[in-house]
Amino acid sequence: MKTTAVIVAGGKGLRMGTALPKQFLPLLGKPVLHYAIKAFRDTFPGIRIILVLPADQLSYANIVLQSFEDGIDLDVVTGGPTRFHSVQQGLQQVEPGSIIFVHDGVRPLIDTELLQRCYDTAIEYGSAIPAIAVSDSIRQCSEGHSIPVNRDQLRIIQTPQTFRSDILLDAFSQEYQDSFTDEATVVQAYGEDVVLVEGSKKNIKVTTPEDLLIAAALMNATQQ
Repeated sequence: MKTTAVIVAGGKGLRMGTALPKQFLPLLGKPVLHYAIKAFRDTFPGIRIILVLPADQLSYANIVLQSFEDGIDLDVVTGGPTRFHSVQQGLQQVEPGSIIFVHDGVRPLIDTELLQRCYDTAIEYGSAIPAIAVSDSIRQCSEGHSIPVNRDQLRIIQTPQTFRSDILLDAFSQEYQDSFTDEATVVQAYGEDVVLVEGSKKNIKVTTPEDLLIAAALMNATQQ
């Protein structure tokens, strides 16, 4: 099936403490966004890539374009006030009859194995949500007290959240709700179940200076 990646990059870098938004910061000489885009293109040659940016960051797209020495084709779309609205804007550019990946632009360490697993599962079941088990002890806090939570029943959700277009496009036709934290919650609110697949522990989200160092170390270790 045809493939489309909607890459959402709406961060402002507040926790990073930099003037340049985190998705454009250099990571081993390339902007953070470069790596996710490259992974999609390497895994699915010919994939359509839609980059969703805030209106005040559209000019930064040139930083990403210039990081590909051989050139790259991608569509740049203006995002909205929430993640839901930003993804909705990107989906307006998607053709029916395809597999859609929705990915956080600040997760640079996706790889072919994870992308192929998401694609194959979405083909068969309609959706694929990468998730990893919780390894730390977890407690739920309320009014100054805390209780332990059974971590065996918990999963950490990642991206790319992957769907057949007929499921995702229909789900995003509904009205926004505050409970929409990711694409899976939107799809479930529309009445469709979602399927979890094995994620990757290295598929971290870069939000702090420490994350940037960890991402660089993981990339260096992979290359070696």
